[in-house]
Amino acid sequence: MTKPPTVDLIGREPEQGTVRQLLDATGAGRGGTLLVHGAAGVGKSALIHAAQDEARNRGFTVLSAVGVETELWFPFAALHQFVQPLRGELDDLADTHRQAVRAAFSGEQVAPGTYQVALAILELLADAADRRPLLVVADDLQWMDLPSREVLAFVARRVGDQPILVLLAARTSPGGAPPVEIHPQLTLGPLSEPSAQALLDTVAPRLSPHVRTLILDRAAGNPLALVELPKAVKALPAQPNELPLTQRLEAAFAARTGGVTPVCRMFLLALAAEPDAPLQLLLDVAGGLTGTAPTVAALQEATDAGLVSLADGVPRFGHPLMRSAIYTRAPIADRLAVHGALASALSGPDRKLAHEAAATLGPDEELATRLEHFAEAAQAHGNVTGALPALRQAARLVHDPRRRTGMLIRAAELATELSDPDPARALLASVDVGLLGPVERGRLMNADELVGFFEPQDRNQRVHDLVGVAAEAYAGGAPKVGGILLWRAAVRCFFQDGEASARAATTAELDRWDPDPDAAETLAVRAHAEPFRWGADVLARLDGAAAESTDGWSLYFLGSTARALGDFTRCSMYSGQAAQIWRRQGRLGLLTRALAAAWPRVWLGELERARVESEEACVLARETAQPFAYLGGRATAALIAALRGEAGIAAGMNEELRGSGVLPGMRFATVIAQQTDGLLALIDGRPEEAFRLLAQVFDPADPHHHSLMQWTVAPDLADAAVAAGAEDEARKVLADLPELANRLPSEMMINALAYTDAVLAPEAEAEKRYAGALAALPPGWPLSRARLQLHHGRWLRKQRRYVDAREPLRQARDGFDRLGARYWAEVAGSQLRATGETKADRLRNPADSLSPREMQIAVLAARGLSNREIGQRMFISHRTVGTYLYRIYPRLGVANRFQLAAVLGDQVGNEPDQQDG
Repeated sequence: MTKPPTVDLIGREPEQGTVRQLLDATGAGRGGTLLVHGAAGVGKSALIHAAQDEARNRGFTVLSAVGVETELWFPFAALHQFVQPLRGELDDLADTHRQAVRAAFSGEQVAPGTYQVALAILELLADAADRRPLLVVADDLQWMDLPSREVLAFVARRVGDQPILVLLAARTSPGGAPPVEIHPQLTLGPLSEPSAQALLDTVAPRLSPHVRTLILDRAAGNPLALVELPKAVKALPAQPNELPLTQRLEAAFAARTGGVTPVCRMFLLALAAEPDAPLQLLLDVAGGLTGTAPTVAALQEATDAGLVSLADGVPRFGHPLMRSAIYTRAPIADRLAVHGALASALSGPDRKLAHEAAATLGPDEELATRLEHFAEAAQAHGNVTGALPALRQAARLVHDPRRRTGMLIRAAELATELSDPDPARALLASVDVGLLGPVERGRLMNADELVGFFEPQDRNQRVHDLVGVAAEAYAGGAPKVGGILLWRAAVRCFFQDGEASARAATTAELDRWDPDPDAAETLAVRAHAEPFRWGADVLARLDGAAAESTDGWSLYFLGSTARALGDFTRCSMYSGQAAQIWRRQGRLGLLTRALAAAWPRVWLGELERARVESEEACVLARETAQPFAYLGGRATAALIAALRGEAGIAAGMNEELRGSGVLPGMRFATVIAQQTDGLLALIDGRPEEAFRLLAQVFDPADPHHHSLMQWTVAPDLADAAVAAGAEDEARKVLADLPELANRLPSEMMINALAYTDAVLAPEAEAEKRYAGALAALPPGWPLSRARLQLHHGRWLRKQRRYVDAREPLRQARDGFDRLGARYWAEVAGSQLRATGETKADRLRNPADSLSPREMQIAVLAARGLSNREIGQRMFISHRTVGTYLYRIYPRLGVANRFQLAAVLGDQVGNEPDQQDG
């Protein structure tokens, strides 16, 4: 069937070509996303409107919404516009999805989890796209409420396997960046000079040469200016003017209201203040304020002036700048009157309160109190998006500066819960620190720590500052605030490897409070701040603290404590349990943190699960704006790639890590990155370089040093030393290990001591040391066991004890095959053949042929989960799950999901219980 013709936009032919290619691919079943951004008036809306027309001509279903500043208070307000045409299909969703969407649109203060709503919307769109290709369009994304933006971003990242195209348009921020991190992106700049001339001649063909030149100069290639300035040519100054283009356009729009009646002008102002109000309500407000009967004549005037259009009975401004021009250039008294009238006319308590606040210049203690109560209720029901602006408005209306300061701090604390840290920074900067008492200062520092962890500063001085303010808060009767700050200080000590004085100051302050030694908070601070002093005591108490922990945060807290001591079995267990809880609850931000703790699984031999979890952590960390978690996940993924023999992939990931501006503030991740580089050098046959790189981790003056996590590198250092003939130097580097392992008998330290003691043993004692080391290794550390068996077998072969060498080499090879450590499996196989072993039976690891996500889906399907259950667990559409399985079956040599368990073997058993699916 021939497609109907479409109209090209002047000067935007390449951009329209990009959009058409995306529409072609979507029509063929391969969805996509495009974020169009640029300055105001540059043609973003025109481009996506053209895309909508073309999509409709092609038979697509088109869903669209436009962001409006006045709805930033209201969660899911923009999303409601998208879903309206599909409301009749909500009943076809699963119960949990249907309830999430209805709760989001119910207008009640109880706010469902954003990502629960996002997954439900994804399923709704996927079902709609199964009937007809789907175009989802969001214009003025920068003005959409945060939950709607998060849902759109969630959907946009998951449509590649479905006939869904998500087209977003956003105004570029003053810093030059779009308001969301979505790719690919298309930046719209000004039109070229020939295109600008062609557009102007099309919309205003009879301009005098002087005026034409003047408009081309003032418009500077901006399409909206080229269209609108000719309509206000009389208002243009004869001489060049220094006003920014946006302000000149606003002046031009405002000038077009000069000839309309007062009631029309008031109608336009009411529409600008509440764009989604019913038409009749807007006309009533305009009539009431001007003392005239409300009629559609006001609407007709606005339409005739070219400022408003009517679609399906809903008035809309022709461009967002028209709305802002009319609102900002209206007299203040008129704006206050309109907001007051809207507050009286609207029925929703949240919208009434928003307009009451906008109608008040302040101070107004009674209104501030009501706003404060609204914020408290909204926060209690999870509606941070609504609570934050209400509290900010309340602070503006109070007279008492101390009360205002307290409100601003509470608002800053709320802002830290959002993915975007900019509101928090702005609020923190507005607080008058001179009015703060010790408790308020503690709360302010806690909020500042949440948004400023990676900002350049003296890490040790920051720890001392945190401890000092914690002491003041505790003395001021706020032990909870003080405890949180001590925890923040301890976290810095661990992740940034604080100096001994900073570590000692943290635990000394805690000791001064005479804390409960079995409390989880006490264990966490002591473990993170001074692991070698307190580690043995904490390890002895950890299980008792965990016995009473059932919520995700407590379990994660304990998992982090175990990680800080090198007890990787407990760390993985507690973090995994926390991940299950948060996955079930749809709390992606917290789930990301738990998944980013996948690194210890490497040492437990769970390479495939660690690969899956680190990959998922990176994906979710980008979505939830958590650079800390992304660094951890990416560093783990690079290390696993090296262990799997994927040198190019590992090197690429490490190069990305090294390019991160926040990596230097994350000593924990720099150790893993350096370890990966060292392993890559060793794999590539450069043992001297490998030894040098790994030895740097043990140098306190080196930026890759970490006083505790260096001991995870000790086995690699021993391997490199043997290959480079640097055993004596390695023994010197590791000289403190026996004494430290005695003080902190964690799995990590026991493993490091046992492994290096055998591998670096003098020739005469090697036999005895290998036997002792294999017996001393922590249970459940198969990777270290296989590596030690490889060394033992290789040593036996060098002693010409070929028959004796075969068994440890065979065990090592099979262990590496089972774990997916391909490089070492090949080394063990080569050593085994050198002993005369000719049998070539090898264990096949299905992970070799699947990506992390494919492996995750295959494992869940093998465990019996349905496509919908897998989709819900992985936050993707059930239709995407089906597409993945269709690709997976032939790679594994199976015909259906029922055959997966036999092929995947141990991988199915290694996955945690999936009742949360």
